[in-house]
Amino acid sequence: MRARVLTVLTATVLGLTGGAVGAAPAGADGGGWFPDVIPLPAGFQPEGIATGRGPTFYVGSLADGAIYRGSLRTGEGSVLVEGVPGRVAVGVEVDRRGRLWVAGGDTGTGRVHDTRTGDELASWSFATAGFVNDVVVTRDAAYFTDSLEPVLHVVPLGPHGEPGEATTLPLTGEIEYTDGFNANGIEASPDGRTLLVVQSNTGLLFAVDAATGEATRVDLGGASLTNGDGLLRRGSTLHVVRNRLDEIAVVRLDPSYRSGTVVDTLTDPDFDVPTTVAGFRDELYAVNARFGTPPTPETTYTVVRVDGS
Repeated sequence: MRARVLTVLTATVLGLTGGAVGAAPAGADGGGWFPDVIPLPAGFQPEGIATGRGPTFYVGSLADGAIYRGSLRTGEGSVLVEGVPGRVAVGVEVDRRGRLWVAGGDTGTGRVHDTRTGDELASWSFATAGFVNDVVVTRDAAYFTDSLEPVLHVVPLGPHGEPGEATTLPLTGEIEYTDGFNANGIEASPDGRTLLVVQSNTGLLFAVDAATGEATRVDLGGASLTNGDGLLRRGSTLHVVRNRLDEIAVVRLDPSYRSGTVVDTLTDPDFDVPTTVAGFRDELYAVNARFGTPPTPETTYTVVRVDGS
């Protein structure tokens, strides 16, 4: 747990989902410090977080699929994509072309937005979808996990990044779906040929061939990643958010992605069921979903900065 200087965080929320959030963020003193805790709109019900160009972050809402855009530098922001009743935003990902991809949870959908305007560029209703949980984008395709069906939902990308028709890639090999939430967070190797998928209910990590869907268990030397949620790969290091345990496991992977070692565990006193994590420079930013806290229009939510070095 990193040492931190805690200051009082005050926020003014204008509206439940449509207003900007102004804050005097913790740790911000005008000298270049980034806030340790960033407030989100009250009642937002966040789950996924991604960073884009510069110190910009995006968070999706489980309540209505809204997308919030904020600054890691100032802690301020506003809703980029308005919520719609019946919509859901779970995992989110910003691709190299500056588009925001969104996993649609139990709606069985995926979509992609322009990060500048918030305009929806495309959407898909996936076949045989159970719970579309997270997404990673490579040069060739966007891959969505499904926590209830043993498949990946795949949107191929054309030579200029244009998304095509969605297909279904069955997960085979050593992964076996059981009761509860299975495949959750997903990441990719730099060349996009190998996908890393954590299985929440079993605590297992898998390397999946992006072309065939064959999953091979990553040998962690007996370590468990139960409650594994969002993933973030940085080089050979994989950060695994373990939501209800209020921690982030740090896994050092071998070059083949067939084995790894849990080398550290990151915690923070401001964690309150973090679900996903994004990176900016040497820092990590985890979003608190606060599962177990009954959501109301007044329930507060935050993003927490963690030393990722």
